[in-house]
Amino acid sequence: MSTTSDIRNGLCIKYNHDIYKIIEFLHVKPGKGPAFVRTKLKSLTSGKVVDNTFSSGHKIDVVRVETNKFQFLYNDSTTYHFMNTDDYNQISIEEKFLDNPKLMKEGEVVTVITNSETNMPLSVEMPPSVVLEVVSTEPGVKGNTATNATKPATLETGAVVNVPLFINEGDKIKIDTVKGNYKERFKD
Repeated sequence: MSTTSDIRNGLCIKYNHDIYKIIEFLHVKPGKGPAFVRTKLKSLTSGKVVDNTFSSGHKIDVVRVETNKFQFLYNDSTTYHFMNTDDYNQISIEEKFLDNPKLMKEGEVVTVITNSETNMPLSVEMPPSVVLEVVSTEPGVKGNTATNATKPATLETGAVVNVPLFINEGDKIKIDTVKGNYKERFKD
């Protein structure tokens, strides 16, 4: 059994008869009263995000997990198909278990976290950023750059993100997969 001092981002725990992944946490030591850990947990069965506070020293039940590299093959409606890059086995994962599925393009290598006991996939972690091509966007208005103006752009995967006015169709841009926003223009 682990305690709250072992909490870190990405840790999978059993809580309220479900398996949760810790998305964010903050150790709080108030001036008066006992310390506690404020967490944001994502259910790996329903995809629901909940906030919870654990008192300092609280026992938590950690789920043993394995991580493997998988290549994204394709999706059909709400199911995404992946292939293990080591043994070529294929798995299917529902869209609700993915954090930013619209940012995945075919051939992308991701990390799939599976429960060691049941061998069931729990979640998919994408690389910190991906490079995607802009397929459609409006031309920027010249002279409208004093206020960090942005415009919507549709990417090759179908995702829509706000980009600066100087981005044009055909440009490749780097996208932050955690927040799902524009980082920079990608130069080959």
